[in-house]
Amino acid sequence: MQQLIYFIRKFRYFLLFILLETVAFIFIFQHHSFHKSKFINSANFITGGVYNTLNSVNDFFHLKTENQQLIEENTLLKNLLSKSDLDLNKDNFKLNDSSKYGQKFEYSFGKIINNNYTNRNNTLTLNKGTNQGVTSDLGVINSKGIIGVTKSTSNNYTTVLSILNTKSMINVRLKNSDHFGTLIWNGKDYNILQLIDIPRQAQIKIGDTIITGGKSAIFPEGIKIGTVRNFEFENNQYKNINILLFNDMSAIGYVQIIKNLERIEQLNLESNTLNE
Repeated sequence: MQQLIYFIRKFRYFLLFILLETVAFIFIFQHHSFHKSKFINSANFITGGVYNTLNSVNDFFHLKTENQQLIEENTLLKNLLSKSDLDLNKDNFKLNDSSKYGQKFEYSFGKIINNNYTNRNNTLTLNKGTNQGVTSDLGVINSKGIIGVTKSTSNNYTTVLSILNTKSMINVRLKNSDHFGTLIWNGKDYNILQLIDIPRQAQIKIGDTIITGGKSAIFPEGIKIGTVRNFEFENNQYKNINILLFNDMSAIGYVQIIKNLERIEQLNLESNTLNE
């Protein structure tokens, strides 16, 4: 108590000055609307900045939940679109009555929990397995393109043959033409894959978009993959066609798993035709 009295006595003039200044400001803000509005705006600016910062921090810690909600919504949307006669590759598409068409592809979602993208024969690990309806030979994609094909499964996990695997071979085509080819990887740069088996009649330009061809029973047609980075044309044939991926294969999180509901029927027909 004595220290408080001593403090007040020692700084009594300064404290009196602060008190008078506070009273003066109160009278100014109460009787002058301009100064009052300026004060309120300043206070709102400060508190607004604090709330914005706190909200940004809160959003950061909720990114995982938000991302999962987004992938769930996208998966639901793709399943709905798959039930309709919709060509997503056309600039002007038409949505017809879905009752006339059966759903060919079914989508579910999962997350890649292991990715050794620098390996020449890279396999990924997916956090979904047979308990969640995942089997082998299903396509795996995300919003930027294809990831790979499911291989071995356990109850709750699945390995995925990544497109960054020297054994991977994906049927693709040029977006602006009907010329097909095969997408492979030479094991060097994880951002760049190679396109082979393109006929010499194809008109390839740097920057052309490469999409899935739809000939296999795994991926739907039209999923974007990347663009032509460079190529060589010698002896009337294409060589060393490099494709720059849209995907960053070093940073893969949530993915979508594609199940072709007509796969068995297609494979059986093709097998029977070959055996005739």
